[in-house]
Amino acid sequence: MLTRRLVLAGLLSLAAAPMASAANRPRKAAAKSPTKLDAVIDISHLVDVSDFHLARKKSNILGVIHKASEGGDFRDPLYAKRRVQAEAAGLLWGAYHYGTHQYSGAEQAKMFLTAAKPGPDTLMALDLEFNDSNPANTMQLRQAEDFVHAVFAATGRRPLIYTSSAWADGKPAAGSGRCLGGGGVGERSILAQCPLWLADYRSTPELPRAWRGKGWHFWQYAGDTEQGGPRGKRVRGVWGIDRCDRNMFRGDAAALIHFWKKDGGRSVIS
Repeated sequence: MLTRRLVLAGLLSLAAAPMASAANRPRKAAAKSPTKLDAVIDISHLVDVSDFHLARKKSNILGVIHKASEGGDFRDPLYAKRRVQAEAAGLLWGAYHYGTHQYSGAEQAKMFLTAAKPGPDTLMALDLEFNDSNPANTMQLRQAEDFVHAVFAATGRRPLIYTSSAWADGKPAAGSGRCLGGGGVGERSILAQCPLWLADYRSTPELPRAWRGKGWHFWQYAGDTEQGGPRGKRVRGVWGIDRCDRNMFRGDAAALIHFWKKDGGRSVIS
């Protein structure tokens, strides 16, 4: 997504510092299932795509989550075109919204639904992270909650929440002093009822407080330029796409298809 590169470097280094001094403490595993499927990518108009069919056939990609909108006034110019192309290639289709502070959560939800035009099989997501290009325009907790309430009211589904452990827990972004607000995502927040799309480029991800005991559904283990995660420095190229973020799903291919098409935020995560 647009700004996570610098953000996660700061947030994860911030989050890692206290863990280094407590190396002997047992850490909860983020995923309880032994099965992790590496078959989902996320992209935006900033990524060059030449052939979704190659991504499906040669790289075993099953799902794509594409940026649809940002704030209350931006639509990804390639979203609609690529949706047709990806679905024609047999790929599952998802849409994400990059949250900002400039517009209310309800206004942003309206923008997202207008741009994404989600069908019953469209997976939806809210990108909730520190805006490093414009810190003052970072979405706050109440706005994110209002966004989810509005999307749920309109569709009967809760979006995935894309975030990192440090940001969701209310820790300030390195060098800025800015944080999500509200003390971070609490267990009673509607965000905690949403499936978690966790951003963490370490070999073992750390869950935010509100999702402990629930686990993640998607784990973005590597960005288009970052190394690390469970695959280390091994090549993560995808045929037909110049670069992309890679994501694990907690389950096998059948579970992914069922979650994407049959659940996809309809159930409360508990």
